[in-house]
Amino acid sequence: MNTTHLKDKRLAILGLGVENYWLVKWLAKHRIHCHITICDQRSQEELADKFTELNKHDQVTWQLGREYNINLDRYDILFRSPGWPVSCPGVQAGLKQNKKLILTSPMRLFFDVVPTKNIIGVTGTKGKGTTSSLIYAILKQAGKKCWLAGNIGVAPFSFIDKLTKDDFVVLELSSFQLEDLHASPHIAVLTNFSPEHLAPADPNNPNFHPSLAHYWISKFNIAKWQRVSDIFVVNEKLKSRLAKWEAKFGVLKQRVACFGLSDLPSRLPGDHNRENIAAACEVARVLKLPPEAIIKAVAKFKGLEHRIEKVREVKGASYYDDSFATTPESAIIALKSFDKPIILLAGGADKGADFAGLAKEVVKRVKYAVLFDGAATPRLKKNLLAAGYSASKIKIAKSMDEAVALAAAQAKAGDIVLLSTACASFGMFRNYKERGSLFQEAVNKLK
Repeated sequence: MNTTHLKDKRLAILGLGVENYWLVKWLAKHRIHCHITICDQRSQEELADKFTELNKHDQVTWQLGREYNINLDRYDILFRSPGWPVSCPGVQAGLKQNKKLILTSPMRLFFDVVPTKNIIGVTGTKGKGTTSSLIYAILKQAGKKCWLAGNIGVAPFSFIDKLTKDDFVVLELSSFQLEDLHASPHIAVLTNFSPEHLAPADPNNPNFHPSLAHYWISKFNIAKWQRVSDIFVVNEKLKSRLAKWEAKFGVLKQRVACFGLSDLPSRLPGDHNRENIAAACEVARVLKLPPEAIIKAVAKFKGLEHRIEKVREVKGASYYDDSFATTPESAIIALKSFDKPIILLAGGADKGADFAGLAKEVVKRVKYAVLFDGAATPRLKKNLLAAGYSASKIKIAKSMDEAVALAAAQAKAGDIVLLSTACASFGMFRNYKERGSLFQEAVNKLK
């Protein structure tokens, strides 16, 4: 594990998120002689236990509050959290003033020092969490020693010291983890692609892509650095986009394997999950895992929290939590997963999305819409009305309890009550997880 390039260097940790937190712990554990400054706009009090724990190390200093991103040119290496924009004025000023300054990330370093070549990376606008979790489940079922990490919430540096050269690592990779990556996994998976993250939405992670082209290039980094011996597993719907890429930049060196829809028995609803299962099965096939392990793992897999997750039935109506659906495209997928009348809970923070397509789908499938009182909601309501949806079937809610009560009042036996907002959660909720948990609490309180 070669870390000589870090010795005696001045490191700035840009944002103390999960990945950087475990990176600092790993650097301290291995007594790598370097000076570490943690830069974060939060205060010492807001960082709480993390501050107390990391402040014990002599090599750690802090740059907090308003001055969190100034004078970055005085460092040798900047380790960026995924939520920290590359375009940050402090970062750009630092790079301009110090030509030797290196901008990197914990994920880049992980690819440099990881002892195994059995890395499976999964990305996509939606489905990457489900697909990576399912690949992990299949590997476990097949008796392989494997680890699941990345955007799913586990930092690779929390377990890197336990890895051997024969272990498998499944990484869910967001576009922000990929955008400055300089290496690709042995097996790269691209589940799908649609507009997302084109405007800042999360106040704690304000990163975004300036254009759809930039977003695609970031996603494609998962396969860009692959070699002839590597495999790119990609949704067959993206064949034309790949063809355009090859026409512009040359034929891909690695082996490309496409997937469509799986027919294996599963607990997961919707064609989008049939695609996720097909992607995971293609990876398993490439790895030559036993077919019985694949079938068994798929049959047992329950899916992830807040992804079209059934909460309960009340008076014959079924309540589903799809709080993870933060784009119109993912909400449309959720709507298409059911063939029964739907009462939809939608709206929230504005990510600059186009709601026209969603509005058309709502007209076809939704009997009643409850909209959260958020910045994007007026635009969403305007699109619904323009598509011919009746104003009498739309209500605005100022809380989750109110939204669930309004939905329950309209629900009849056989109906689906679906939280699939097509918007970010910020404003009314801290994140999609809190929004989904509050939905489940409100549903479970219904008599």
